[in-house]
Amino acid sequence: EVVLQESGGGSVQLGGSLKLSCELSGNSNEWGCLAWFRQQPGKEREGVASIDRHAGTAYADSVKGRFAISQDYSKTTLYLQMNYLSPEDSGTYYCAAAWGYVRGGGTCSSGIAYWGQGTQVAVSS
Repeated sequence: EVVLQESGGGSVQLGGSLKLSCELSGNSNEWGCLAWFRQQPGKEREGVASIDRHAGTAYADSVKGRFAISQDYSKTTLYLQMNYLSPEDSGTYYCAAAWGYVRGGGTCSSGIAYWGQGTQVAVSS
């Protein structure tokens, strides 16, 4: 089992930045791909960015050039640097772990096996 715990959410103004973190614990071999998803009220959860063990990355079109996914050297912390935020980026952001590799749109090639609890991001205009 992989346990995921997000942090770093908050409130920012249009054009601001936030950096989300996700601490991984448990079995470090039970994932091949890590991802950030977000869910806005009344909408389905969507992939934002993903990274795999080969350092491949993928992003949703809506965040390309503004968001960056990364990991620390020990692969125990996942990050999402979010720049030039807009109200459309508001929502609950979830860290996720899956098998497989990155897939277009900021998701993973296999279904998500583990989810974090989520952290809230609110961007005001």
